[in-house]
Amino acid sequence: MLIKEFRIVLPISVTEYQVGQLYAVAEASKDQTGGGEGVEVLVNEPYEKDGEKGQYTHKIYHLKSKVPGFVNAIAPKGSLKVHEKAWNAYPYCRTILTNEYMKDKFEIKIETWHKPDMGNQENVHGLEESQWEKTQVVDIDIATCRIAPKDYNPDHDPTKFKSEKTDRAPLAADWKKELPNKANCPHMCAYKLVTVEFKWFGLQGTVEKKIQDIEERLFANFHRQLFCSIDKWIDLTMDDIRRMEEETKKELDEMRVNDEVKGMGVE
Repeated sequence: MLIKEFRIVLPISVTEYQVGQLYAVAEASKDQTGGGEGVEVLVNEPYEKDGEKGQYTHKIYHLKSKVPGFVNAIAPKGSLKVHEKAWNAYPYCRTILTNEYMKDKFEIKIETWHKPDMGNQENVHGLEESQWEKTQVVDIDIATCRIAPKDYNPDHDPTKFKSEKTDRAPLAADWKKELPNKANCPHMCAYKLVTVEFKWFGLQGTVEKKIQDIEERLFANFHRQLFCSIDKWIDLTMDDIRRMEEETKKELDEMRVNDEVKGMGVE
């Protein structure tokens, strides 16, 4: 088992992020879908259980060209599908990813708290002290983080993007130091606790580290895209988002069949 906590500070409010995240998820799903691969949405509905209330989603990620070659080599045909079940009780979200072939030998759990701070809270998820001591904290700066050349999109570069509606960009190299003092610009942090378990003798450590590296890459690219699309979603309501999600579900079904393979491959 390998645990990391990723902290992503953004120049937006916790309330704004709720809409922006869902908008960016829909757009990113379309960017990753085609050629029989990508995202398939099975369920997207409200839920209420044990005093928790929010939106439940169940998706399948078809990943054949998006996994390391050694995994492709040993994986049986049809096994490269990951089921994602997510309970979005915003500002807290919990996501569980599993694989039917690996069963209980594979799980990725992502727990996220969205807080109106600069990422300076310790152990926001309330882990036991012994577990927290083993957890590596990784700060992701959307302006200066390393982006693979094949992932780079100038339209998703916060140092070049100019927001016409909010005047919050472009971001300079020291933007995080200046942000707390900007009265007209909100800020927040997404605290993402990622627990990876891959029980396969001889491969466990290698694969768990690789998965954590992939999660960091995903978080960096996703939040750069989220922020740089702010002018497209800042005026949307949650009703707008739900309509968009329904339309996106239909589009994804068509894109998996008709489009070519695209999106983020193995680095």
